[in-house]
Amino acid sequence: MTDYQQVYHAATGRPAPANAAQLDALFAALTTGVQLPPRAQQAVALGLTAHTLNDASADPPLFAYYQWVLHHYFAAGKLNELSARLIGMAFTSANLFQTTLPQPLTINPWQAPAMRDHPLANRRVVVIENNGVFVLLLQRHPEWPLLLQGGNDFNPTYMQLVQQLEQRGVQFTYIGDLDSRSIQMADHFYQLLQQTSLKTVMALQQPVMVVGWLARYGKIDPKCTRPLQVVTSDYQLEMDSLTTMGKFVEQEQLLAEYEQLIPQWLAAE
Repeated sequence: MTDYQQVYHAATGRPAPANAAQLDALFAALTTGVQLPPRAQQAVALGLTAHTLNDASADPPLFAYYQWVLHHYFAAGKLNELSARLIGMAFTSANLFQTTLPQPLTINPWQAPAMRDHPLANRRVVVIENNGVFVLLLQRHPEWPLLLQGGNDFNPTYMQLVQQLEQRGVQFTYIGDLDSRSIQMADHFYQLLQQTSLKTVMALQQPVMVVGWLARYGKIDPKCTRPLQVVTSDYQLEMDSLTTMGKFVEQEQLLAEYEQLIPQWLAAE
């Protein structure tokens, strides 16, 4: 087995914590690919407190060592362990799947595999960055197919279902705040997709529309308009507009615009 303690010391210049050997059995199990219980149960089985592998404050030196080994020896997202996370791991949509349950529908990691072939109610969906805008639009237009991006949260359940739905022919268009971090998030969302055109994803938030909204509704805040890296050229145009004009627009300011644009896009199918 790899001498993780020695390699950690050599790479970081910090000695492994005194109780580092308690993790040896866990690392050995991880290399076999056997499915492990949730992390709290893993910790207790090793003689540690339940929060040791989840909470950096429980045992900071051991947590730092544990995270370093995971990062350098075990591929992110490939660990074969049961997830105990339900909060912050959901996919929330409305009028996307066929169901008699009240909308919106929230799918957690345990439910996601069963949704792979679940019948669809719509094959076009509007992805909305902010919770409040999602809720308000759904309240005003209860028939619209909507998907909640939920800010920075690109959780595994969300990403998995988005990619599976795209393979089934679902088309996504994305709307969010017009600030540098949100433009970066929109660009990241587009990178998740494999067969949806940029024209479709940007149908409701094109670069020329962004310039107009910045001019009409823009607020000044250097923190919201600092340049951030994006991959897609059209999102770079939007980023350039923010930084050049020094203005940003919050999604809540665009509700009236959305209520005109969204039904047109949904009907264009």
